[in-house]
Amino acid sequence: MKCPKCHTENPTESVFCSKCGTQIVSSEKVLFTQTETLVAPIIELARGSLFAGRYEIIEELGKGGMGKIYRAFDRKIDVEVALKLVKSEIAADKKTVERFRNELRLAREIAHRNVCRMFDLNEEKGIYYITMEYVPGEDLKSFIRRAAPLSTGKAISIAKQVCAGLAKAHRLGVVHRDLKPGNIMIDKDGNAKIMDFGIARSLHAKGITGAGMMVGTPEYISPEQVEGKDVDERSDIYSLGIVLYEMLTGRVPFEGDTPFTVGVKHKSEMPKDPRDINAQILEDLDRLILRCLEKDRDKRYRSAEDLRLELEKIEQGIPTTEHFIPKRKTTTGRQITVAFGPKKMLISALAVAALAVAIAVWLVFFKKESGLRPEQRRSIAVISFENQTGDKAFDYLQKAIPNLLISSL
Repeated sequence: MKCPKCHTENPTESVFCSKCGTQIVSSEKVLFTQTETLVAPIIELARGSLFAGRYEIIEELGKGGMGKIYRAFDRKIDVEVALKLVKSEIAADKKTVERFRNELRLAREIAHRNVCRMFDLNEEKGIYYITMEYVPGEDLKSFIRRAAPLSTGKAISIAKQVCAGLAKAHRLGVVHRDLKPGNIMIDKDGNAKIMDFGIARSLHAKGITGAGMMVGTPEYISPEQVEGKDVDERSDIYSLGIVLYEMLTGRVPFEGDTPFTVGVKHKSEMPKDPRDINAQILEDLDRLILRCLEKDRDKRYRSAEDLRLELEKIEQGIPTTEHFIPKRKTTTGRQITVAFGPKKMLISALAVAALAVAIAVWLVFFKKESGLRPEQRRSIAVISFENQTGDKAFDYLQKAIPNLLISSL
């Protein structure tokens, strides 16, 4: 595609000239898949109703990029889940549904405490729905509206957690492509979880996005997404830079009347220095944000892990009283309860007691015959037993202890 101003040849998917920045594709021809604009699903689920024979609706949580979201109780596995009904436009396109199903398979591989687990995509009477981990709390967008600007310690804590989740996804070859405060949940303990890898793409999948198409949310989209180019992990880093900007200033760097206007600003305008809005922002943190927002992705941080390490360095320079440390949660999606009955508890107690007797007998009767010092013999006894637990430990002792006693008499 030739630029009308400087006549430079550009890739067919380009929206702007790579040399002079002139708009190549008119705004009328650009399709912007904006993930905030929704059409309601074809059904409404009332509180207490049962969906798909297993999901009891507790409450409506809101609207996301793929459709309406509900909090539900899964009667089959006795756990709360987030249930998302896929909006009709997406469900009507079988190729889109299949592509999303493939992407969901990738998203399911991202097992990390800072990533909301995706479970499955199913169909019920022509209605497609997604089940995922339910995260109690509020999304970061609501949190920012209520508490912005955030303290340095809290903003860094959230950004570090998002970096950790992104790093895991990127190692698996998945780019989020729509990272924004609305897709980050914060629970009451300050733990952050990235949600909705719904439009994520494999780093190795080429040619999915059509010419002149921008996928994402206008205020958080990267310049390369505006141009319709292939994206990589540095696109998510750009979006995270905007999230950091918003957490510390209470506003996004680029705004406009239309999605296209905002997209043009991402491509051609420099963001206002965050410190001009909030003078309390540290200089190092200010530079970090602006580096994330570089137009040229080669000038951004190379990876989410590099960005996380830089955030840690800045965090070390602030007073410890300003540090924000969230309470750690278990990394498993569901709690596992192990019940011990009286019989098993008695067996375990006898096993421990028997082990103590065995060690004592061994030390007494073998002291003269062995060339090992007592502490060495004790270490060997413990090492030989350390991998035996529960019933296996009891069986182990039944076999091992009599042999010790007989050989010592």
